[in-house]
Amino acid sequence: MAKSRSAPDIWMIVATIGILAIGVIMVYSASAVAAFHDYGDKFYYVKRQLLFAALGVAAMFVTMNVDYDRFRKWALPGLLICFGLLLLVLVPGIGNVRGGARSWLGIGSFGIQPSEFMKLAMILFLARYLTERQERLVSFTSGLLPPLAILGSAFGLIMLQPDLGTGAVMLGASLLVIYVAGARLSHLGGLALLGVAGFVGLIAAAPYRLLRITTFLDPWKDPLGAGYQSIQSLYAIGPGGLVGLGLGMSRQKYNYLPEPQTDFIFSILAEELGFIGGTLLLLLFLLLIWRGMRVAITISDPFGSFLAAGIVGIVAVQVLINIGVVIGLMPVTGITLPLVSYGGSSLTLLLTALGILLNLSRYSR
Repeated sequence: MAKSRSAPDIWMIVATIGILAIGVIMVYSASAVAAFHDYGDKFYYVKRQLLFAALGVAAMFVTMNVDYDRFRKWALPGLLICFGLLLLVLVPGIGNVRGGARSWLGIGSFGIQPSEFMKLAMILFLARYLTERQERLVSFTSGLLPPLAILGSAFGLIMLQPDLGTGAVMLGASLLVIYVAGARLSHLGGLALLGVAGFVGLIAAAPYRLLRITTFLDPWKDPLGAGYQSIQSLYAIGPGGLVGLGLGMSRQKYNYLPEPQTDFIFSILAEELGFIGGTLLLLLFLLLIWRGMRVAITISDPFGSFLAAGIVGIVAVQVLINIGVVIGLMPVTGITLPLVSYGGSSLTLLLTALGILLNLSRYSR
């Protein structure tokens, strides 16, 4: 197929760089106190974040400029490698435990999180698989069931870590790709009912998840335990008001809100920059999501369309869950805010994925 390539979507670049810049600033502001206390260097976290951001931007530049048909060829090998890494991380002595989950491979403080790689690998694979078998999707057994089995296997391995948040993002983005590819709503509705039943089963299998649900409904039942993070997050957001307390002036980062530079970084942003700062960040996310969905709708290649929808789905689902948790609308799940929260694997992989999306924007009408 002949493809006419133009310049990448400038608004998508503006949104990406804008969010990334806000993220670097907020990682420093949120982490300086803890970094000085733990490492004697208030720039400890932000220096590492800048390193990850530089690596991610370099990867974004590469994936933005290569022929995107190459991603089609790498889809299956990438998926198999990620399955291998997910199995490897579960081996005691090889996988590292952080935050109660065996989710990391690496040495010391440097490591990778295979589940982050799996999110992108699954989207790539589904985009290729569904492009080649799109006409079969009307059939549940021969069309929909095979990709669901592969998706369910990946989700199961992630849950063995356990990491419900990352698994939920992968699942949500993948189901968006399957829907865009033409799956029947009746089939997806039935799967949604099974998913609710499975979610109830996952909660019943792990008492701490049930505690998170009950605490989400009323965090003040256990203010010093399971409800602590939710309460401290609200204590950060509330005083921010319209314009905030000022950059660097957060009170909750002084060991009140745990790990303020990761999952709850939006709380610190709202405390320091107020409603205006929080709204600006959300508008940048909406701009990124809108331009990404525009690419998915206007590109003529089905593979590119499905791939664009999946990458946008990763961003949208992750933002929705993170903000929902921070403002108390959802239970605590351990999900970072894309491009903003501190983290190597999530930041570099997302910038790599956004490079692919920018690549696809070159071919949209």
